[in-house]
Amino acid sequence: MAERKPKVATIDPVWSHIREEAKAAVRDEPLLGGFIHSGILHHASLERALAYRFSLKLSSGEMSEQILREIADEAYDSDPELGQAARADIVAVYDRDPAAHRFMQPLMFFKGFQAIQAYRIGHWLWASGRRDLAYFVQMRVSEAFGVDIHPNARMGKGIMIDHAHSVVIGETAVVGDNVSMLHSVTLGGTGKEDGDRHPKIGNGVLIGAGAKILGNIHIGERSRIAAGSVVLHDVPRCTTVAGVPAKVVGEAGCDQPALTMDQLIDGGA
Repeated sequence: MAERKPKVATIDPVWSHIREEAKAAVRDEPLLGGFIHSGILHHASLERALAYRFSLKLSSGEMSEQILREIADEAYDSDPELGQAARADIVAVYDRDPAAHRFMQPLMFFKGFQAIQAYRIGHWLWASGRRDLAYFVQMRVSEAFGVDIHPNARMGKGIMIDHAHSVVIGETAVVGDNVSMLHSVTLGGTGKEDGDRHPKIGNGVLIGAGAKILGNIHIGERSRIAAGSVVLHDVPRCTTVAGVPAKVVGEAGCDQPALTMDQLIDGGA
């Protein structure tokens, strides 16, 4: 009989880091012990903790926490990409948000991160043909977090939505990897047209607060959209646009604007 090979333990550095932070947080603030144990330390994996958070934040008189937990567990068990995207999003928030000092903060406190993870479950439902349930998740995410992302929209990995208030992302929008956006951003259409009608955001783009990007247009990779801009036409890669309507005002200023989060134009001059 063939000898069985021993199972190799899977190392999850992000989850291990979060658990160590959680233990330290309980020592520092015992009054948060129950909150942190139920949100982190009680769970065997990041996926289980995310499913718990999803069910806790989105449950209501219309849908119980237990049912939502079962939906989320099924999603994470069926699609490992969901957990991988969540890990990339956590690292993105930690690296780019100066208010994030620990990996556990997005999971427990930041509604932008939580809204994206809930959207990802809604997108999984949509792709699985369970569209009415996907719409329900979209509705509850909008009500709970102030973030309205259509479940058919496509979002990459390493996404950070800072502050995450009044963010709207339409049905046919596509957002690439390592994109950063601030509050009150809209990726919308321009009227009642049907079909492919929303923006396509390239990798590494930084979108400033209150920016509106409208129509089936392409935002080139590693570009910057200045705060308050209204973008109605394609934006070349590695450029900065600003104004109403937005116009090219210069280069992006750095190789990775979404990572540096530098929103000054011409060095602040």
